Amino acid sequence: MSQDYIIRATAGNGSIRAFAATTGNLVQHAREIHHTSPVASAALGRMLTAAAMMGSMLKGEKDLVTLQIRSLGPLKGIVVSADAQARVKGYVFNPNVDIPSKYPGKLDVGGAVGEGYLSVIRDIGLKEPYAGRIQLVSGEIAEDLTYYFAQSDQTPSAVGLGVLVDTDTSIRCAGGFIIQLMPDATEEMISRLEQKLNTVPYVTDLLDMGKSPEEILEIILGDMDLKITDQMPTEFYCNCTKERVEKALISIGKEELEKIICEDKKADLHCHFCNKEYHFTEDELQTLMEHTK
Repeated sequence: MSQDYIIRATAGNGSIRAFAATTGNLVQHAREIHHTSPVASAALGRMLTAAAMMGSMLKGEKDLVTLQIRSLGPLKGIVVSADAQARVKGYVFNPNVDIPSKYPGKLDVGGAVGEGYLSVIRDIGLKEPYAGRIQLVSGEIAEDLTYYFAQSDQTPSAVGLGVLVDTDTSIRCAGGFIIQLMPDATEEMISRLEQKLNTVPYVTDLLDMGKSPEEILEIILGDMDLKITDQMPTEFYCNCTKERVEKALISIGKEELEKIICEDKKADLHCHFCNKEYHFTEDELQTLMEHTK
């Protein structure tokens, strides 16, 4: 698969802003580390793709956006996080979900997710992160995010997300788009965009045809003065390290560490995002304990 990247663009004399991404490699990486079933790969892949594009919207270098779904379906939930460099990480609560397809070739992501809530948390360096929450509309993720943008952000948006899982369960392609209307969008511009979106093929079909993010936006916005402003790489990236895990262990305090040393003689910690395991021997824990207050 070619390199994963996101493009940012404007259209309609700046009254529309648009993002499109190809994310096949990072979704494949997530599938490999989390051993996800096809429907779990599709759900996680859509969330990772959306988060990557939402990460690219962030202004500050240290800003973060986190998307969480908690639901009653067999998938139980999904957590993904992205930074302003469009580096994403994420996991599903139940990676082994196996439910019948809607019809041949169409995985039932909505059925795997079920009823629940979507939360979007933006940490932009303020005292409190900005958080918005909506009830899931369909569990298909793109529609839920479209509803989220309209409700919480008051930004009319169109979101398209697609993950195509091959017969050997590997990721054939993945990607998506987010198109947002700015306050100065005219009624004529809005209706033209709506008409276009009603006739555009599914994202998975466009990706399967080999369409690039540029070509996808060209299909939707080509006759509306589309201007591609920039391109940025996107990747699956987890920033966990042994040092960070050590800090977390130190932060639990002396008493808790003593308890672990007495009872277990070791500590095994696991990062949900990237599935890495961190092992600490009794001696290492003793050393950490000397650093606790």
